[in-house]
Amino acid sequence: MRPRRIVADLKVFGRNYLRNAVGLFFSLIFPVILIGLFGLIFSAGGATTVTLYTQNFDAGSNVSAQFLSALNATGAVQVQLVGPTLNMSSWLGANGHPVGLVIPSGLGSAYLAHRPFAVTLYTNPTDAASSGIAYAAVNYVLTQFNLNASHGSTILFATTANVGSPLYKEIDYLVPGLIGFSILTSPMFAMVDISSTYRKEGLFRQLSLTPLTKGEWLTSKIIWYVLLTILSAALMIGMGVYYFGAHVTVSLEMLPFLVLGPFFFVSLGMFAGSIARTPESAAIIGNIITFPMMFLSGTFFPVSLFPPGLQTFARILPLYYVIDGLNQVMLFHNLAAAAVDLAVIGAASVVVFVLAIVAFQWRER
Repeated sequence: MRPRRIVADLKVFGRNYLRNAVGLFFSLIFPVILIGLFGLIFSAGGATTVTLYTQNFDAGSNVSAQFLSALNATGAVQVQLVGPTLNMSSWLGANGHPVGLVIPSGLGSAYLAHRPFAVTLYTNPTDAASSGIAYAAVNYVLTQFNLNASHGSTILFATTANVGSPLYKEIDYLVPGLIGFSILTSPMFAMVDISSTYRKEGLFRQLSLTPLTKGEWLTSKIIWYVLLTILSAALMIGMGVYYFGAHVTVSLEMLPFLVLGPFFFVSLGMFAGSIARTPESAAIIGNIITFPMMFLSGTFFPVSLFPPGLQTFARILPLYYVIDGLNQVMLFHNLAAAAVDLAVIGAASVVVFVLAIVAFQWRER
């Protein structure tokens, strides 16, 4: 590859792209509109049994055992004990679990002595259904215990905190998802259209007469969409933080996902457009690939809300690893989990890039 030719093609493509009002709208303006709409919605405000992951630091107490038994008896939650060494907030966020409960040491003695005592319930603002069920079940059982001990005066009560951090709210979880949405849609739709339209209009045949190679041409497109993705992410983060008070961390660890995401989807769009025979069939293939990822990768809805089979399917989708990686970096600071996501999307990007180069032909066979 010759960097000079890549840069020359990048300049030409960039100028043409900037003249396309529709492309600019969907790349830069549409994601900002989405973050504004969802920000306004959230700032204004599955199965019926929810798994309640619980740390019990008062395990030697009969009161805590009875409390957990009563929670299971509600039928609304199923208590599952986890190890005492975990940071509950971070662990829930890193594993996609919406609710958790921490019972501090001393619950039993405080209850018997009628001293006020608090347990901590962690909830995820983006999973209102699971959070609401857990909140109702915990408070119902606490009320019953208080009635039995002191005719209703408050002894045991629950404090709440959000998964990931006590500060986090709905818009915080939405920002990484909408960045992932932008990474998916802008390069995918554009490259599917470009690859099929250029072939139909004979532009690839003309490019074959220049020194530009297929790899150089595709690399220039990847560079363009990486730059566009970084700009779009900056706009969405800025709007989320400035207008809606989002609590997200901006760090260099985000950059690999902002590079490999466009790398993968530019290559995938080129591959999809190359195997299609007409622009119309290319659009159909692009939509078939794009729409499941758009709604099942955690963009708008948490994957934890899905049935188990659908959660497994979601983890097959490449966009899931882009969004999950951004969540791990921007919200939970879990670099180990982010590294796994990065490895998956990195390996997939190399494979799809090679497939795109093989399928992409300057001239029709």
